Amino acid sequence: MPARSIASLSLSFGLVSIPVRLYSATNASENITFNLLGPHGSRVQQQYVSKATGEVVERADMQKGYEFEKDRFVVFTKDELKALKESPSHIVEILAFLPDRSIDPVFYDKAYFIAPDKRGGKPYSLLKRALLESSRCSLASWNWKGKTHMVQVRATNDGLVFQQLLWGDAVRSLKDLNVEEAPVTDKELQLALKIIEQAEADSYDPSQYEDKEKKRVLEAIDAKIAGKQIVTPQEESAADSGQVIDLMEALRASLARNAKRSPSPPRAKTSPAPVQELLAKPRKTVKRAEKATEPAAAPAKTRARR
Repeated sequence: MPARSIASLSLSFGLVSIPVRLYSATNASENITFNLLGPHGSRVQQQYVSKATGEVVERADMQKGYEFEKDRFVVFTKDELKALKESPSHIVEILAFLPDRSIDPVFYDKAYFIAPDKRGGKPYSLLKRALLESSRCSLASWNWKGKTHMVQVRATNDGLVFQQLLWGDAVRSLKDLNVEEAPVTDKELQLALKIIEQAEADSYDPSQYEDKEKKRVLEAIDAKIAGKQIVTPQEESAADSGQVIDLMEALRASLARNAKRSPSPPRAKTSPAPVQELLAKPRKTVKRAEKATEPAAAPAKTRARR
């Protein structure tokens, strides 16, 4: 089924206007959903009930209000709410060009694709190539459904991604958690770097991974349709969780588990020590006695005193 565009937009690139069409980048139909049913197996209908009277309120009789104090609301009419909305605009204005990795992914919201509309092929290709050559992305402003959004337009070899961003006050700061900065030894760091080296990849290929939870649920649904009973899976006990308290032992166990994998190609920069050296447990240093200066006639079994 061919993709259907959501909207027609005009991407403002300097004095150049690029007509584009907006497409959703995700497929919500792939999600598994369960319907709420009544005792007789039919769907139930949602209703709104007044907390004051307990009576059902029809949608036509509803109002919208803002709670400025506890249980005190200021009510807005439909016309007033309409006046509050940002005027819709099909123009997406590029405000700045940033390094392509300068925006923290924590600010990423919904992703879209944009493709050239009529007479937009050449300027679209020009912007895509310019972004790729400069290793930059663009930051733009977009008015959509009564709200103003900040968006990132980034280039890939296949086209342009239209990434909606969250506003600053919508994202919490890690600093608020006061994360403890625990000391790490050089040996532990070398082990961790070696584990990363064993499992590193050049890019994310989603076809190489499978949603095992979704597969399990679909198999359970098929079994239920066939009249079979769904059995609750056994929970993993704490004893079987494989938790290793000692950090060094956990790192060595991780390395040993991946030791059969083919080694990564050598790098130009300094790589961690070899796996065999990192897996070797440090020997306990034993203080040896100095050689006796007495003649060699002393008994062979005599131990040096400390």
